[in-house]
Amino acid sequence: MSEAFDITDDGHDYTQYNLTANPFPYSPVPAEEPEIYSGQEHVSQKISSTVSTVLSTGKSKHLVVTGKYGNGKSHTLKYTRSLLRDRDDVVVGYVAQPGEGFLDIYHEFVYDLGFDRIQNLAYEYLALVARDITDTDPANGEAMASLIDEGEVLLSELVPVAIKRLSDVTHFADFARAIIHMVYEDTNLYAWQWLTAEGIRYEQRKEMEIHSALDDDTMGVRAFTSLKNMLRELGYIGVFVFVDEFESIARLSPKDEQATLNSIRHLMDQNSSGLCLLLGCAPEVWQDVMSEYHAFSERIGQEVALRPLTNEHLYDLVGDYLAQKRQETSHGIEPFTEDSLDLILQQSQGNIRQVLTLCSRVLDEAAVNGREQITAEFVQETL
Repeated sequence: MSEAFDITDDGHDYTQYNLTANPFPYSPVPAEEPEIYSGQEHVSQKISSTVSTVLSTGKSKHLVVTGKYGNGKSHTLKYTRSLLRDRDDVVVGYVAQPGEGFLDIYHEFVYDLGFDRIQNLAYEYLALVARDITDTDPANGEAMASLIDEGEVLLSELVPVAIKRLSDVTHFADFARAIIHMVYEDTNLYAWQWLTAEGIRYEQRKEMEIHSALDDDTMGVRAFTSLKNMLRELGYIGVFVFVDEFESIARLSPKDEQATLNSIRHLMDQNSSGLCLLLGCAPEVWQDVMSEYHAFSERIGQEVALRPLTNEHLYDLVGDYLAQKRQETSHGIEPFTEDSLDLILQQSQGNIRQVLTLCSRVLDEAAVNGREQITAEFVQETL
């Protein structure tokens, strides 16, 4: 048997550093629910201002977060999303990248909300109708589902009124039918596929009395606006859309890029209230968009740029990560020294993603070699 490989599930011992584990990611992909956001106060202030305006006034407001690769655009968007997700008066969706056009953005947004969330929204709408036309008083979607399951309210009593009312709110009868069909076991999968623009056969649409297909950007904008208007009717303050890697639109043909930007512009024009777009984009692509597509960039209105890390921000960032795994509550950069972090900053050129990778690697090497302190010399040897 070859002993060339020494594979084991034994972890490194970090107790000498007052740590239970290595807190730095081995692969610095942004966590789905980030717990740390350090430095970049000008960015957090601008995002806070944008989001707070939407929450306090109900008026739509949008923002572009620019930054070079690895400077924290995805992390910033996901951290903001994690803060908003705790609220029950907003709907938040994350789009990893804009794809081939607006229909892909719409698809990813609805997919991020998920089947269960959309189905619960359908029950919430039925609850709204039930409070008006029956003697029942369901407080939410779950209560409505229970009343229907127990036979206290008949779907045949609610559905015609709900479809008519939702059609009036959305001005899109097919969207209204698809939403309400989310509560039927035999058609909810078809309804979900239609709502996510995945496409269904004519026979499946006919079963739900849906006449159109969501198959182009114009229909995507119409469906998105219908969803937002339904949410406002249900009492939600706003819809927050986080679109990451927006720079990928530069890979589209000029015709498709313009069509995508025009569709987003139409979405903003049709939703002067209750909508917040937060885009993450590489600065060079955003500069091109601003110079070539004035009608689009003017509607976004604001941009905030992520900057490379400074020494002070790096110390805070490393201290925050280490604090997550401290055996005893403390906040400092030990076992790193300021000189060692300064060298890591220099090696990474202030790129957050590279900083985290280097810190993880150096900490493991220090643990293996039994180093009490991570000095600049040790970093130099390791890297």
